[in-house]
Parts: sequence; C-alpha cells; structure tokens
Amino acid sequence: MPFITAMPFLFFAPFILFFIISRRVKIKDTLFVLLICAVSAGLSDGTSSILKTLFERLRPCHAIDGVNLLVGCSESFSFPSNHASNAFALAGALTYFFKKEEIKNVKFLNLSLFFISALIAFSRVYVGVHYPSDVIFGALIGTLASLAVLTGYKWAKKNIETDRLKTLFILTTVALTILRFFYINTGLLDLSPDEAHYWDWSRRLDLSYYSKGPMMAYLMALTTGLMGSSVFAVRFFAPVFLALTSVIVYKLTKEMSGNELPAVTAGLLIHTTPLFAAYGVLMTIDSPFVFFWALALYLFWKAIQQGTGVRDSGLVNNLQKYPQTPNPKYWLLLGITIGLGLLTKYTMAFFYACAFLFIVFSKEQRHWLKEKEPYIALAISLTVFSPVIIWNAGQNWVTLKHTAGQAHISEEIKISFKSFFEFLGSQAGVLTPLLFAAVIYGALKAYKSRSLFTVHRSLFLFCFWAPILGFFILKSIQAKVEANWATPAYLTAFIAFSLFFLNRDTIKKGTKIFLILAVTMAFSVTLISHYTDILNLPSKKDPTSRLKGWKELGQETGKIYNDLSLRGDVFVFSDSYQVTSELAFYTPGRPRTYCVNLGRRMNQYDIWGGFDKLTGKNAIFVKIGAYDLPAGLKGTFNSFERQEFIAKRNDKVLREYSIFKCYGFKGLPPSGTESY
Repeated sequence: MPFITAMPFLFFAPFILFFIISRRVKIKDTLFVLLICAVSAGLSDGTSSILKTLFERLRPCHAIDGVNLLVGCSESFSFPSNHASNAFALAGALTYFFKKEEIKNVKFLNLSLFFISALIAFSRVYVGVHYPSDVIFGALIGTLASLAVLTGYKWAKKNIETDRLKTLFILTTVALTILRFFYINTGLLDLSPDEAHYWDWSRRLDLSYYSKGPMMAYLMALTTGLMGSSVFAVRFFAPVFLALTSVIVYKLTKEMSGNELPAVTAGLLIHTTPLFAAYGVLMTIDSPFVFFWALALYLFWKAIQQGTGVRDSGLVNNLQKYPQTPNPKYWLLLGITIGLGLLTKYTMAFFYACAFLFIVFSKEQRHWLKEKEPYIALAISLTVFSPVIIWNAGQNWVTLKHTAGQAHISEEIKISFKSFFEFLGSQAGVLTPLLFAAVIYGALKAYKSRSLFTVHRSLFLFCFWAPILGFFILKSIQAKVEANWATPAYLTAFIAFSLFFLNRDTIKKGTKIFLILAVTMAFSVTLISHYTDILNLPSKKDPTSRLKGWKELGQETGKIYNDLSLRGDVFVFSDSYQVTSELAFYTPGRPRTYCVNLGRRMNQYDIWGGFDKLTGKNAIFVKIGAYDLPAGLKGTFNSFERQEFIAKRNDKVLREYSIFKCYGFKGLPPSGTESY
C-alpha cells in the first residue's frame, strides 16, 4: 500500500500505452488524449485543493493519537483526497476514449481502471493520511471533473467548425476563470490593504461606509459567510465579475458589428491586459464596478435601440427604420444596474453624464429627453442608491467631504505637468505602451471614420470613453490621479479599437504585425505579473510587493498577542487603516483592531471608534518602517517596548515593521478631524 500511495499514477501508464499500441494512434491524437486527461486531473486537483482550504479538516495522522502511519504525514488538510480525485478523473477520461475508439475488451479495461482508482483511494486510508469520507468525496469530485471536461470537449468539437471564434472565446473565458480560481487558492498574494479593509467592513454591515458604498461589504459578507474568512472567499467574486464583464463586452461588440472577430478581440482584451486581469484575481472596488458599468452599457444600448424609430443593425452605414416601440424592461434594468454601480463606486455617476452627452448630441436619440423612460431609470437608480444618502445624513455627510478631498475641490487651481505625465505614463503602464497607443488611435479613428461606422454607433462609443479619459487627463494637470480611475473608459475604447481595426475584409500586413505585437506584449506582462518572483526583482521594484508580507506580520503579531494576553486583555492598533485592516485579517483569531488618528486623514475606523472602552488594557502598536513610538502616543501608556520585525518570504526581505508592546493604556486626548 505505501508503494501504491507513493506512485499512484504509474499504474495508469500501461493503460495509456495499450491505447496507443492497440489503435496505432497518431502522435497528435495521442497528445490530445493526454491533454484531456491532464486537464481532467488538473481540474479535479485544483478543485480538491480549494475545498481543502475551505473545510480545513486535519488529517487523521495529526488529529488522532495512535494512527498506524505508514508514510509521511503531509501538512496540508485532509478533505477531500487529491489522490482519489485525480485517479478517478484520469479513469473517467481514459474510459471515454477507450469506448470512443472501440478498443477491444473495453469493459474489462474500464473496470480495471476504476479498480486501480479505488485501490489508490483505499491506500490513502490504509496508510493513515485520510479518512474514508475524504477518498469517497475525492472520487466523486474526480468523476465530476472528468465529466465536465469531456462535456466541454464534446461541445467544442460540435461547435468549433461552425462557430470557431465564438467557441474559442467561450473556452478561453472558462479556462482563464478556472485558472484564476486556482491561482487565488495558491495564496501567492496576500490580501491588499483595501481588500482587507473591505473585509473588515463585512464584519460590521451597515447602509454605507466612510469612503464607499456598501456593495463590497455585502459581497464579502456573502462569500465569507458561506465559506469562512479566507483569501479565497474574500476574492471569490473577482474571477466571476471579470468573466461576466468579458462576455458582456463580447456581446455588445457583436451586436454593434455583426462580426465575431472584433467581438472576440474586445472580449479577450478584458482577460489579457494588465489593468483588467488584476481585477480577476484581486477583489478591489473595480472588480464589481467594471461589471456594473459594462452591464449598464449593454442595457443602455438595448434601451435606445428599442423605441428610437431608428435601429443600428451593426452593419456599416446601415440604419434601419422601424416602428417606435419603447421597451421599459431595459430602462428598468438600467436603473437598477446604475444604482448597484453607485453602491459600489461613486464614479458610476459618470454614466449619467456620458449617457446625457450621447442623447443630446445624437439627432436620432434626442427625443429621449422628452420621454419618461430615462427619468424612470434615473429615479430607480437613485432609489437603489438611497441607503448611502440615508447613512450620510446621519454621519454629517462625511462621504461628500471625503470625495471632495479626493477630488481636490477645495484646493486652488494649479498646473502640475509632473502629475500630468505621471497619469499618462500610468495609463501606458496598465495597458502596456503599444496597446495603449493602438487603443487610443483606433478609438479616435473609429469616431472619425464615417466610411466604416454609423454616426449612431461611433458617437455612442466615443461618448463613453473620451469624456472620462479627457476629464482625468485635465484633472491630472491639477493634482495626482490614480491609474485606475479612468478604467471604465477602456471598455468602450476596446470596442471602438476592435471595430476600427478588425471589422473589415482585409487588414494591412504591417497593421496586423503591430496589433499582434501589442497584444502579445500586454498578455506577456499580464502573465509575468502573476509570477514576478521569476524576475527576482528587489521588493521596492516588485509591483506585487504590497501584496506580500502581511501574513508574516499577522503571525508575528499573534505570537506577541498570546504572550501579552497572559498579563490581561490586549488590543491591537496602528495609525494607518492599511496596517490596521491587514492586522484584523491576518492576526490569528482575527481580533477587532483599531486605528489611532495622529493627524492623518479620516477613515472608517474613526467612525467606529472604541478607544474610550480600552482604558487600562495592554496593546500592540504596529507601524511600517523603523520608527520610534509616535510622540502622540508616548503619554498614553505607562510604558512600552519596541522590537523590529522584518517580513521575509523565500529569504527575500519584503517589509520592515516596528512593533511596540504597550502597557497600561491611559486613554486618548480629544482630537478633531483635520482632513477627509
């Protein structure tokens, strides 16, 4: 049994060899069969690994004394068994091809395959590393994984000849989404400070929060409530939203052009560019926001197509006349979607402005200013958004003050070419330079090329990217603008770019080479950004370094917490919401954490407060960098001790922290809010 459990897949080699010899299968076909087997096993293995982190069931060799352990006891969790799931996944795939190729003695071979799989599963229990239920559910997962892969294979084989591009788009989207789930589960990247902050919101649900609406908190409360508080649960919706966004972009482009190539290109750009690909593995505010924006775009397009008296068929210069029949369904759904987008990120308000510009400047659509449907949609969106208004009314409108501060409204008008060029550089960076240049050029040409586009369609696309990007370019002259603020503009810019370059019969060779090079560069950067360790970059130059080192800090803080707890109650705090949020998630036991205001900008922790109830307790204060205890805290404790902690991963220094053991909290002096 130890040999079987150590070399399980060696037993499948004779079956594969027999399959090749008996049918004299070509090398190409053999590789394809092996690929299907590998995909089946990979799907089952990844799924089982995810379930392990969710259930966190200890192996019997760790949980039960006296287990007859015949092999090493892995540190990974027990439920379900990867050995069992992978064995049954391989057996399921091979069984299909044995039957498909009409191999002799197929029943005997198939029974033998499942006997070997069952033997491998049983061996895991026999050697003491799994419970029976682990291997039973593992076998079920493996069987379902092979069925899923084979179903996809048969569907693709049926559709690839008649609808090649669409089939490839669907397969690519599904494959990338699954890979993103597996990537998240590897734990290579810790939660970003913002992700940890939104997760902390989800522990205290409310109508709204200081800087954003409640959508992120609600989504994370749903996933962590069902799956527990883990990195996978926090980020669960990120791959889902990105996949749905790409499908919507594909569908909108297809309806506009009637052509698969630009539709597939626009949809896949969502997956392959660094800017959007990040939203597929990180549950930032933009993950759901971009989805709601894309859905609103599609619904608005459908709404104006219904009842204008003129419909863009998607063909070049072809506007079709038809009776005016407004469909309130699309306007109703549009209002709900915009409202949900506003609950996610207030930048959704740009959608109102873009839609208004389009209606005003479009001769065919101007009649909507006199129709009731747009105003009903507006009212619905504000109704959905109303919890934020209600919450702010009771909080002295702090969100408005924060938003005004972020927009630098109170600052005097000044010109800063540094921030201007930084913003342009950031846009080229998040798309990659060649693709950024190609997208902007293509989107502009799409607006100007009346020979290729109807005015109706080109104006629609232009109004939903140019005003947004133009606004933030102008804003960058006054103050710093973050790279992701203009994100929604690129949804329609991608569509316009794809339609301009690809919605034609022929493409010049030079243009084709440039586009392939631009997309390849973008995809390469996206791929490498998921595994920056291969570049061996210093932490200061590694763009993912801010997503590492937090787990190590939490573990170190947990050790100190346990030590101080022997002397009485302990609380954990910092002077930045980023560190406070990360400590809340990564400190074992996930205690409530606090954020002291020593002259910084206000944040959600100030609204929650709580320092007034901590008098007399000991504390752990954490600050990034090598610093002494801030002057504002020295008089608030009887005494304190400082220690340095350097977070490392694979012998690479990630970040330095100053951790203070503070004794006898006296309370904080009254302080006001200096900035929002």
